[in-house]
Amino acid sequence: MSNVLPNIGEISNLEIDGVNVRLAVGGAADGIPVVLTSPWPESIYAFRDVLSEIGALAPYIAIDLPGFGMSQGRSDLMSPRGMARFIVRAAWKLGIKRMHGVGPDVGSLAMLFAAADRPELFESLVVGGGAASVELAADGLADLISSPQGSFSNKEGGDLAVGFVSQFSSKPVPPSVMEDYWHSSAAARFDRAANYVRAYSEELPLLKKVLPKIEVPVLSLAGRRDQLVPPFNSQHLVTLVPRSRQILLEGGHLIWEDAAVEYGFEIRNWIGGAYRDGGFRTVTV
Repeated sequence: MSNVLPNIGEISNLEIDGVNVRLAVGGAADGIPVVLTSPWPESIYAFRDVLSEIGALAPYIAIDLPGFGMSQGRSDLMSPRGMARFIVRAAWKLGIKRMHGVGPDVGSLAMLFAAADRPELFESLVVGGGAASVELAADGLADLISSPQGSFSNKEGGDLAVGFVSQFSSKPVPPSVMEDYWHSSAAARFDRAANYVRAYSEELPLLKKVLPKIEVPVLSLAGRRDQLVPPFNSQHLVTLVPRSRQILLEGGHLIWEDAAVEYGFEIRNWIGGAYRDGGFRTVTV
């Protein structure tokens, strides 16, 4: 089996807001760009089987957010609100004036905060797999939210990441991609990245207050069998965001890996025009 990483577009590193971040750029030459943020503890290679579907319709930029994937971190960015500010700065740096934001997992909360603060930047959002409320987090995630800083500092972060992906992914992950995941969380990077989730206790109540003010069309796309962030987190978003819709796919927490074809199809359908349709606040189960 090849150890070469899959082709997900042109890979580069770019300094944004004082941190060095890894990007993958590809897709169509025209159209509203789609900006994707990688899930944790994976990387932009989590979208390896999704980007071709999106790229057939629009240009895309996949970003390892600061502190995640292979991007440099910074402590003031390791919270949903801090990362929301980074997303806005990244759009400015990349010359993006209007975009579809796709933020699964940890990116969901940052994208929602960014859309609440800068609605003119977003044509639509696709979120999901991120806790909408501390009370709705399953035991494993709740334990992580409440964990003291440094809890994982004596453990190899890369091993923790590989163990997590192996546990929650229902499909084999190519060795080259798993190695990328390992390096993305190596040494103390996993524990430092966990600070983002530790901020949920303070910031999720703030998010609940701004969700009803979000004007951007939002699709909550998640796994029906997600044991870490149960589907009622998506339902919680739909009940609070005025122009929102929920779609549950057959799979678990890593739905972008478990059901990559279906995940890519739903995003393409959404950015292709479904986000303009009526019938929001509906649930597809």
